Amino acid sequence: MESMAAVAREPHGPFSMEAIEIEAPRAGEVLVRIAGVGLCHTDLVARDQFIPIPLPAVLGHEGAGVVEAVGAGVTKVKPGDRVVLGFSSCGHCPRCQEHLPSYCREFPVLNYAGARADGTTGLCGKDGALSAHFFGQSSFAAHALAQERNVVKIDAEDVPIELLGPLGCGFQTGAGGVMRSLACPAGSSIAIFGAGPVGLAAVMGAVIRQCATIIVVEPMAGRRELALSLGATHAIDPAEGDVPAAIRAILSDGVEFAFETSGREAVVEAALASLASHGLLGLVGIPPRPDSSLSINLAALITYGHRIHGIIEGDSDLDGFIPELVELYRAGRFPFDRLIRTFPLADINEAVAAQARGDCVKAVLIP
Repeated sequence: MESMAAVAREPHGPFSMEAIEIEAPRAGEVLVRIAGVGLCHTDLVARDQFIPIPLPAVLGHEGAGVVEAVGAGVTKVKPGDRVVLGFSSCGHCPRCQEHLPSYCREFPVLNYAGARADGTTGLCGKDGALSAHFFGQSSFAAHALAQERNVVKIDAEDVPIELLGPLGCGFQTGAGGVMRSLACPAGSSIAIFGAGPVGLAAVMGAVIRQCATIIVVEPMAGRRELALSLGATHAIDPAEGDVPAAIRAILSDGVEFAFETSGREAVVEAALASLASHGLLGLVGIPPRPDSSLSINLAALITYGHRIHGIIEGDSDLDGFIPELVELYRAGRFPFDRLIRTFPLADINEAVAAQARGDCVKAVLIP
C-alpha cells in the first residue's frame, strides 16, 4: 500500500516528506495507522549517525494509532484496536523471560539495524528500499509495521490516542527509571538532572513514589517552573554556580538517588558529587558526541560505595507498565499531556527546531 513518511536522507540534514510503499504485514506483524508519534532525541542521533542506521531511513519510535491489518498468527490485537508502539524484543532470551525486555540480548539488532531480523525491510521509497523497523516500528509515517510483541493494546477509549506514543519510550523511560529501575521508596530524596520529556516524566514518577525531596537541575526557567508545578520540591539553575553545593545546601548529606538525562560528562560528574553515601545514580542520557567518554572519579565510587545503574526504557515490560501509566494519567497522577505540543508530520523540521529552542518540551507529530 502507499503511505507518506518523513525520510532522513543525510546526517544533520532536514527530513523530507515522501511517498512510500509499505508491505502488507507478514506473519507476526501488525500494520498500524499512526495517529501521533513523539519526536525523541534518539531519532535525531540516529539521523546524525551516532546510531549508525543506514540512510535513507524512516525513523520514529514513539508511535500510537489504530491497527489496520494483522499478519498470520497474530492474536494479541485485531483491526480497529487502539495501540501504543514500544521497542522490539525477542521474547525468548533470559532477560525477556525475566520480564526485562529492554535488556533483550537481541535489542541492538531488532531496534537499530534498519531491517527485520532476516535483513529485509518492509518500506520502499522513490529510489528503492528504505531502512525501516527502527525500534520495531519506524513511525515517522502515516503507517507503520510493528511486531505483535511490541504493540500494546489500549482499552481506555477516553484517552487521546494521538498523544500516547511517547509512553512507548521517553515517558516510560523517565517514569520507569524512578518507579522501577531505581524503585525510589516513599520518603526518599532524588535529584533529576534535566527537565526535558524524560526528566519531567521522572519528576512525575517521583511524585507517584512519594519521594520527600525532588530536586530538578535545569537551565531553562520555563522548564524549572513546569517541574515545580508537577511536584518537584526544588529547582536549581546550573548557571548560578556549583550544583552539588546547591543540592547539599538543601540536604547536607546529599541525595539518595540521582537521575541523569543528558549524558554530558560534567553533568554526570555533578550528579555523582551530589549523592549521599551509598547513593544510587541512574543514567539514561546518550553522550552528545560519539567520541565522548565519561570522566568518573573511581576513587569516590569505591570510597563512598556509590552505585551506577545503566537504564534502558525504564526497565519497562510493555504490556504491564504502559497500561499502568495510562491509568495513572486517567487518575490525574501522570499528566504527561502538559508536556506535549502537536505539529503536523509535514512540519517535522519545525518541530525539531522548536524542541531544540526549548519552545516545547515534547513534540508530537500528527500525520
